[in-house]
Amino acid sequence: MPQLRHDPPGQGLGMPTIDVHTHYVPRGWPELPEGMPRLRIDSEREATIMVGSQEFRRIAANSWDAAERLADMDADGVDIQVVSPTPVFFAYDADAPAATRVARIFNDLALEICAPSPDRLLPFAQVPLQDPDAACAEADRCMRNGHLGVEIGNHVGDRDLDDAGIVTFLQHCAASGIPVFVHPWGMPSGPRLDRWMARWITAMPAETHLSIIAMILGGVFDRVPESLRICFAHGGGSFAFWLGRLENAWYGRRDIIATSELPPSKYVGRFSVDSVVFEPAALRTLVDTLGAENVIVGSDYPYPLGERPVGNVVHRSTFLDDAQRSALLGGNAARFLGLLSAE
Repeated sequence: MPQLRHDPPGQGLGMPTIDVHTHYVPRGWPELPEGMPRLRIDSEREATIMVGSQEFRRIAANSWDAAERLADMDADGVDIQVVSPTPVFFAYDADAPAATRVARIFNDLALEICAPSPDRLLPFAQVPLQDPDAACAEADRCMRNGHLGVEIGNHVGDRDLDDAGIVTFLQHCAASGIPVFVHPWGMPSGPRLDRWMARWITAMPAETHLSIIAMILGGVFDRVPESLRICFAHGGGSFAFWLGRLENAWYGRRDIIATSELPPSKYVGRFSVDSVVFEPAALRTLVDTLGAENVIVGSDYPYPLGERPVGNVVHRSTFLDDAQRSALLGGNAARFLGLLSAE
């Protein structure tokens, strides 16, 4: 278990700076089941994730090289990174045995990537979420091996987070003390979304928003204990901005929408969101709506739509007092990750 330092580089706010939203890609892996993404090595320090014959994403050595990650962390004043899978490798559309094999391969490689600095690089695991028993077993295996939590996609095909099998997995995570980071993936495509990176700019936040709604209206928070530690990527999408609309609909169309035990606003505090919203005005919406205690620094490192320097929006947000800024930069993440008990 990593030991928390209390004088992070360049901060002096009493807590380390912890980035809960980063990704890795190994520089190669054993052969995966047919149809899975592969890696095209372009140079010693560059590669391209390929999906079939299509280029999905160009990546660099900071996706797999711990030394590069640590140098970037030092430059940005980050003490700890949560290192999570890249969602294109989730394999949720494969059968459960194939997805389990993929998860085991990538999870074991994540441990290797983080091994050079186990106190600063904290791996999160992926699981075969389409099979709750296999997902629980892989999560347990990974926690025994040194992972600190799991990253899951926000849906499995047409099954959202209120699907019975996924709820079973979340109940297991709550009972086992496994933190869960939810990342959107599998965004819809079509002529209107396939230009301007619209799937990432609009559909990705919309997917996250829908997932939080599913947790609320689908009754997940009513069925899962409050001990569940769950955080949503990308500021929770547009959920905070439109919570009032959801609340109004819950009261105005109870015949359709009032499927949760409580109105939506009563579930604020049951989940966290990361800070990848880029502008202080947007961060203020998160803090004002969800509470400063429920917002955690994330960056989406090392990908180009992420934030650098990490935590920049928090430092630029003059409306935060020192205690709130310290909480966003590290205190909230330490609680989410279960690190405070190690003090």
